[in-house]
Amino acid sequence: MFTYIWPLLLIILSNILYQICAKEIPEEMNTYASMSVTYAVATIFSLLAFFVSSKGSNIFKAFSHTNWATVVLGLVITGLEVGFIFAYKNGWKVSTLATVSNSFLALALIFVGLVGYNEPVNWSKILGVVICLVGLYFINKK
Repeated sequence: MFTYIWPLLLIILSNILYQICAKEIPEEMNTYASMSVTYAVATIFSLLAFFVSSKGSNIFKAFSHTNWATVVLGLVITGLEVGFIFAYKNGWKVSTLATVSNSFLALALIFVGLVGYNEPVNWSKILGVVICLVGLYFINKK
């Protein structure tokens, strides 16, 4: 059970810290300079984690399994982070931005799951979308 839950806990903690860090990037700092530092740190950490978790593995062999998804993911993550940073610089509140974006994301992913992966859409998913939309109304109500 723990192996199922710990990744979710890591995602939640990382997302909390991510939103705080994205909000706290100085407005006068160039977003892309900030991203360069961010990715330099991520690269170093990822390389260290590879060597610690893959004792004796060949990193070049690991890299040989790269496909289009790995490369596009780098672009997509950059888009996500730049989007959040610019949204915060333009006045979004940390208490609403992730909720609003994730609600619309959930809506879009139901469609992606249906069309791209043949995942069924049932009444509980539809009800979940309605609840998200009602929640968005209350979150954005002044």
